[in-house]
Amino acid sequence: MEDLLVIAVGAIFVNNIVLYWFLGLCPFFGVSKKTSTALGMGSAVIFVMTCASAITWPIYTYLLIPFNIEFMRTVTFILVIATFVQLIEMVMRKYQPHLYKALGIYLPLITTNCAIMGVALLNIEEGYSFIGSVVDGFASGIGFTLALLLMSGIRERLEFADVPRSFQDLPIAFISAALLALAFMAFSGMRL
Repeated sequence: MEDLLVIAVGAIFVNNIVLYWFLGLCPFFGVSKKTSTALGMGSAVIFVMTCASAITWPIYTYLLIPFNIEFMRTVTFILVIATFVQLIEMVMRKYQPHLYKALGIYLPLITTNCAIMGVALLNIEEGYSFIGSVVDGFASGIGFTLALLLMSGIRERLEFADVPRSFQDLPIAFISAALLALAFMAFSGMRL
């Protein structure tokens, strides 16, 4: 049985889906201008990653493997992810219209967010159990949200900084993201 604490800490800090694997960079840069939208996107990603991990593991284990159609995992996982994103989109449109409008195109793009697909595939590749996959999915979502919130805080402060014109907006965001990724590398030497 896997050590669930090691999986969780690893997914949040050591193998952060954005800052280690560099997956999900489109919403990372697109939604990280304001903390409120970053938190909304992070919450949606946590939900989708957790649910996708909980659904893709049994589908792969009890459907694709017994019928020797493991090659269908990518298509199957995309269908599962797209279903959950549509569910979130409908709920947000009805109950959080301001957040729905603020997220704009980035909300439907969760369907093709490689971070969510990456977590579902990494769970299979790592050989996690069902519980391990769900913990990894949830913790990866927390790690994604943490990276998004840190980046949004940095970008909000940079709006008031005297940044040279050629570095304004995305160039300074890329530099900040690189420094944030370097800071997260310090967790890779951590022992539990």
